[in-house]
Amino acid sequence: MSTTTENGMGGPWSTSREKTYKKTTSSALKGAIQLGIGYTVGNLTSKPDRDVLMQDFYVVESVFLPSEGSNLTPAHHYPDFRFKTYAPLAFRYFRDLFGIKPDDYLYSLVNEPLIELTNPGASGSLFYLTSDDEFIIKTVQHKEAKFLQRLLPGYYMNLNQNPRTLLPKFYGLYCIQSGGINIRLVVMNNVLPRSVKMHYKYDLKGSTYKRRASRKEREKACPTYKDLDFQDMHEEGLYFDTETYNNLMKTLQRDCRVLESFKIMDYSLLLGVHVLDQSQREGGEPGQAGGDGKRPVGQRVLYSTAMESIQGDGKAAEALTTDDTMGGIPAKTHKEEKLLIFLGIIDILQSYRFIKKLEHSWKALVYDGDSVSVHRPGFYASRFLKFMSTRVFRKTQPLRFSPSKRTRTSIPALKSYSQEILSSQADERNEEDRRDRLGGACSLASLDTQAVFGSYLRPDLVPANPSFYEGSSMGTISTSSIFVSVNNQTDERYALRLYSSAALSTSSTFTLEDSAICLTSEQSTMDADIDRDDGSVLDVYLVSLH
Repeated sequence: MSTTTENGMGGPWSTSREKTYKKTTSSALKGAIQLGIGYTVGNLTSKPDRDVLMQDFYVVESVFLPSEGSNLTPAHHYPDFRFKTYAPLAFRYFRDLFGIKPDDYLYSLVNEPLIELTNPGASGSLFYLTSDDEFIIKTVQHKEAKFLQRLLPGYYMNLNQNPRTLLPKFYGLYCIQSGGINIRLVVMNNVLPRSVKMHYKYDLKGSTYKRRASRKEREKACPTYKDLDFQDMHEEGLYFDTETYNNLMKTLQRDCRVLESFKIMDYSLLLGVHVLDQSQREGGEPGQAGGDGKRPVGQRVLYSTAMESIQGDGKAAEALTTDDTMGGIPAKTHKEEKLLIFLGIIDILQSYRFIKKLEHSWKALVYDGDSVSVHRPGFYASRFLKFMSTRVFRKTQPLRFSPSKRTRTSIPALKSYSQEILSSQADERNEEDRRDRLGGACSLASLDTQAVFGSYLRPDLVPANPSFYEGSSMGTISTSSIFVSVNNQTDERYALRLYSSAALSTSSTFTLEDSAICLTSEQSTMDADIDRDDGSVLDVYLVSLH
């Protein structure tokens, strides 16, 4: 649709070496857009606010703007043209829903020159960006404009239910007529802000047939890549925290359900990736104004940023929409590179009409029918969501320590039991000291007897003796306890209990006495079996006391 003309051969609005659209130069088109929108929006402010009615979606207002001007319109240096506004009251409601005041809307579109963008797609449409980075103006075909008109009632209902959406936000639909030529325009939200450098841009559909950027596209300063390019450049995908991932996928699922109900297909996810680490190496900072630097800090339009658009409680999104992120969604690569993600669903004005059915049938005969872009809306939505949830966006898995069942169940009980033993032992020793003071010195025999029967009365205690494995005729100790103080970095105390399966009267030369043992094991619980000479087994338990 757009061409470059020379020597003024492109029609009444053409000048030499300037891009044209339907024989109309870009400069003339931008001037007519600003004149027409300035008149219609200003005239709409005089109409009182009221509820939107069904007939409001089908109203078309028209005004003629001659070059010499009139009582209602200003004079201009462009050819005469007629400016049409579709559903003005309905679109005024949409702008109010997103907090766009008429003065702000006029200031963005009329007071500053429009910036022409290069077109990465194959539609041949022209794109204009407002100087404050808020709005995109796109030329659309007649069938797309008609489809949007039919879509407006359902679009109105969806926005009322869910203003937080990644679907395009339409703020106006217009038409310029001049010399028998109709140029239709739609005003939308801007997905990729100029203030943040996009190191990568992708147009993703979830299909693989011819979904690779052309050589000509790759030669551009900021090319727009496609699905196969993304799989090559980000094989592991982009990682989000659990809450952000769930909110993002919930929003995509809801939006795809709406598009499927309208029988819409062939839409794309426009994805911009800003690499924070690379930006810091280049000396830039997110949030710096790009282009002419006229962009104000922060956007005025509600729910316009990527973080605000994803489905959430609102508070988290508002907290993360700062000057540093400019509304981007924080993410990471598998190499832990920090990213900011900007995204939105675009090109939703393609319905599964008869011509699209024929296109799918023909391509399915030559290629794999499931890999081509054109497909029935239900299958297209499912394939789109599957690709986004598995190949593009992924959830970070937090590292969790999961202790063994044995450790979880044994440590608290043994720790409590060991503390009871320590308390009992202290009480017993205090009692022995008191008896010593009352009864005077005791003989060695009496001490031996006291040791044996003291252990019998309290089998969980062992009297203190100078050595550990010392040969003695003190008798057999069936059940005893040894408490070990360990001097390591954690200053842990361990209790070592030994159990014997033999009875108290069983003869044995095995003697246990209290001793200090230095242990180096880091385990909280350790079991071991020690064979005795008489065939019985001693079970050893090492318990951590904190």
